[in-house]
Amino acid sequence: MTQTDRSHFGWANRAMGGVAFLKGDITWSPVHRERSQTSGSLSEGSGKKRKQQGVPRMKQQGPEPQTSDDKEPCTKRVKPVAKTLSASGLSSAKVTPLKRLSQSIQRSISFKTEPRPPGYVPPPRAGGCRRRSSKLWSETFDRVSEELSAREVKRQEVIFELMQGEQQLVADLNLVKKNYYEPMLTLAILPEAELREIFGTLDSLAPLHEDLLGRLLGLRQEDGTVPELGPTLLDWLPGLRAYESYCCHQVWAKARLDSRKREPAVGEFLRLCQESAFSRKLELWSFLDLPRSRLVKYPLLLREVLRQTPPDHPDQAPLQRAVALAQDLVGLINRKTGEAECRYYQQRLSYPDGAPRHPGIDRSSLLLCHGDLRNSKGQRLHVFLFQEALALTRPVLQGEQVVFQLQGPPLPIGQLEVQDLPDGGARLGGALRERGAACGSAAGPRPTRCRRSTPSTSSSG
Repeated sequence: MTQTDRSHFGWANRAMGGVAFLKGDITWSPVHRERSQTSGSLSEGSGKKRKQQGVPRMKQQGPEPQTSDDKEPCTKRVKPVAKTLSASGLSSAKVTPLKRLSQSIQRSISFKTEPRPPGYVPPPRAGGCRRRSSKLWSETFDRVSEELSAREVKRQEVIFELMQGEQQLVADLNLVKKNYYEPMLTLAILPEAELREIFGTLDSLAPLHEDLLGRLLGLRQEDGTVPELGPTLLDWLPGLRAYESYCCHQVWAKARLDSRKREPAVGEFLRLCQESAFSRKLELWSFLDLPRSRLVKYPLLLREVLRQTPPDHPDQAPLQRAVALAQDLVGLINRKTGEAECRYYQQRLSYPDGAPRHPGIDRSSLLLCHGDLRNSKGQRLHVFLFQEALALTRPVLQGEQVVFQLQGPPLPIGQLEVQDLPDGGARLGGALRERGAACGSAAGPRPTRCRRSTPSTSSSG
């Protein structure tokens, strides 16, 4: 080694904190320092490893003479080897030789790992929540979408949305059974009879939507397009009548669930489920209400498919009949659900002792709307607007059920004036918000005001 090499070697030695890397047969050579207590153990452990591996060592030639340029001032602080090694990404000298050998092997393996193939997708972590795909049809089948017209692309987008909705609903229905119903039954959190009352006929809806999903996937061609949809829907849509019993029972199921959630065991189980990844932070009732919200989307989706279908398309006539059938079925189920809700609240009305039941309420087959409001005295009341009467009530808890005590005699509908309020009018006193879900309104709830009509108001029309 020449004097120039020694000079460079001394500079690299100081820069690396006492470790010099050279080419050739020498892997590394420590520089002994009396102040560093770790370099000795590092050299000793590494020397044993080199003897086992048969790596030749450089002969000790004594300390090298230092030039004036290599001398360090006595006031300069010497950085410990352990800190320098950790800063340069090497292992600390305090670790055992066996652990250092393991780390070296792991680094060598990681350096030799082959690159991932282009289509590699890492597997999902155990217990994690699977993110749902939000890709459009044109993004999934981009090569085909470039060859189609803009109208046909929109048509395929709606059909693709219909498929994705069915797939997600089937997954959620199976999730409810696996993560809610079966654990609550196995752990005896609730009796089986009460579980059937809460979950209703939910188990019978999964095969219905699995059938539609299988049919839609069978219609899809290799390029991702679905030529005709109408005939398949005409054959499948009558099965939606199974929703009648499920939706009509929801008002009783919701009341039973709200009552049982007050119990510590039930409330704790539902809380843990909601905090788990599989629930997406949704409550149990949000999952139980998913089928109803899916039901009202069918007329909207099919109407949009029809709008994007050309008049001369062979799917035009079957789609028209499918849209009409879907609207009739959803309207029928909404009407039956409204009647069931009306009967439920009729049974929950509590009359004062000795007061007869109001005939107008008992004759009503539909509950137009209900909600909370405050009277002029600041008291909170729950108001029911039936077909023939308006009832002012106050909710109270009797045993395990919530009943509604009448606050005065019900008012006949002929003595009331119902006024629709503009946007923002719900902040006015006496406003009542109509429940759009119960009435099947796609526009959502709207604020209304009910007041007793006076003779002058009635005469003015």
